[in-house]
Amino acid sequence: MLRFGIDLGGTKIEGVVLDGEGRERFRERVATDSSSYAAVLGGIEQLYRRMAGSVGSAAHTLGIGTPGAISPRTGLLKNSNTVCLNGMPVARDLHARLGRDFAIQNDANCFALAEALHGAGRGKRVVFGVILGTGCGGGIVIDGSVHRGLQSIAGEWGHTVIDPEGPRCYCGQRGCVETFISGSGLENRHAERHDEPQAAHDIVAAWRRGDARATATMDEFFARFGLSLANLIAVLDPDIVVLGGGLSNVDELYTRGVEEVAKRVFSDSLETPIVKHALGDSAGAIGAALIGV
Repeated sequence: MLRFGIDLGGTKIEGVVLDGEGRERFRERVATDSSSYAAVLGGIEQLYRRMAGSVGSAAHTLGIGTPGAISPRTGLLKNSNTVCLNGMPVARDLHARLGRDFAIQNDANCFALAEALHGAGRGKRVVFGVILGTGCGGGIVIDGSVHRGLQSIAGEWGHTVIDPEGPRCYCGQRGCVETFISGSGLENRHAERHDEPQAAHDIVAAWRRGDARATATMDEFFARFGLSLANLIAVLDPDIVVLGGGLSNVDELYTRGVEEVAKRVFSDSLETPIVKHALGDSAGAIGAALIGV
């Protein structure tokens, strides 16, 4: 049977269709219209219809990864940085739109599962998957299964506070990891420091050219990255950390960034491998396909 996976991100929605051998039959990525709740759900529905049409509506499972998680208490979505989804019956409304059952899971959990089973974390017992994208998420996979936790927040390291006097986060707290080392966090800190809005990739490029303003921004970024991951490793001590999301493609994370973690880890040495994803930018959608029903 075919497996459909849809990954909802802050800037894009991606769908993949996998055959019974795990080979890709279809993949498409569209921009996320987050102007309203209905627009987000409409984008998912339209992509799903195109996926089904690409295989002649053949029998398939479906999994959907979203930022945030479904609350076990209310059944409503919570903790999403696509804030129009928070407090909404996303699973119920998508079921009505699509006319079928599906599994829904946090997007970082989907990423972590894909990398644990088929990617950079393959063969490791405890895998922590990190998303450094529009937001900053995390997922835990133990013995090949996602660990969601009692409140469906396991792995949400992006909303641990590393500076109580830091910038305000959409979650209501100050100084969350996400406000510093996500793509949007990097851009916001640079704009605040230098009154110079720039895209994350442009900041990184300027830093590599030796630009002094970009260097100040990136020095802080790497220090915050080191602190954040050292804290995570002290709590979970995973067998491997796999980085995904747009910023995971900054090669210096695996040299300078790892050095910053090693300075702060609560151990006499850093033994935890911190590695780049192996499945590319589609890992989240692949993970969503793996959880499908």
